[in-house]
Amino acid sequence: MSESLTFLAVHAHPDDEASSSGGVFRLLKDQGVRTVLVTCTNGEFGDAVGGIKPDQPGHDPDAVAIYRKGELEDSCKILGIDRLVMLGYRDSGMMGWPQNDDPKCFWSTPLEEAAEKLAAILNEERPQVIMTYNEIGFYGHPDHIQAHRITLSALDLLDYQPTVYFNAIPASVFARFREVIEESQTEEENDEARESEEEQMDLGTPDELIGAAIDVTSVADAKFDALQAHSSQLDESFFLRMGRERFKEVMGTEWFVRAVSPFAHDDVVTDLFVDYR
Repeated sequence: MSESLTFLAVHAHPDDEASSSGGVFRLLKDQGVRTVLVTCTNGEFGDAVGGIKPDQPGHDPDAVAIYRKGELEDSCKILGIDRLVMLGYRDSGMMGWPQNDDPKCFWSTPLEEAAEKLAAILNEERPQVIMTYNEIGFYGHPDHIQAHRITLSALDLLDYQPTVYFNAIPASVFARFREVIEESQTEEENDEARESEEEQMDLGTPDELIGAAIDVTSVADAKFDALQAHSSQLDESFFLRMGRERFKEVMGTEWFVRAVSPFAHDDVVTDLFVDYR
């Protein structure tokens, strides 16, 4: 390498790093790239141990945050992440939840304040490649949307221009993903999903917008293990239900949209650092 390479991902909650970019994290680490994870919230309004939901008796948000921090640290070890930074904002819950109105939550945090915190980390690490979510936070979660906003705002505070990618699933692939999800769920779960289908956001990205397709088959076991590390949230997820071998077959590629770059590309790259090596 002609210069030290650094990859930095801005994620909303503990466990997002594994599901959205676990393969890329491990792959780049194995290639000698420095890897940095910024996790914006503590994840207070995920499930408590035992599957207790935020609106159920026995759910202690602060205890959930402590437990999820331990899971996140375990995941980072598995993925070989060199540095974890937790911005410490309070989880905002899903869109429309009363937690959205908490002045301490990430969603309510002034954009400039959070962007300055992130920019300080970016200026320290100077990553050539940054990854986060698109303008709808991939699936509409307020903390994911806020992660997108602060990342783009932080770029204006830098004295250089990195390449920025948003995680994505091509529309041509998403239909197959839905089939796999249905295969892993019970009939009751599928019935519930169909009943709410009209309210669901279209998560597929038009194929022509995909800028990178990264083969992570060689590190699929590490990604699976990282997801398993977040057992309080993902123990019953379709990711883990499909089993290790099926997971490797289905989840062997991670896709991204190239949002910002000092380089011109018309093709779909297979290396996030193609312009820097």
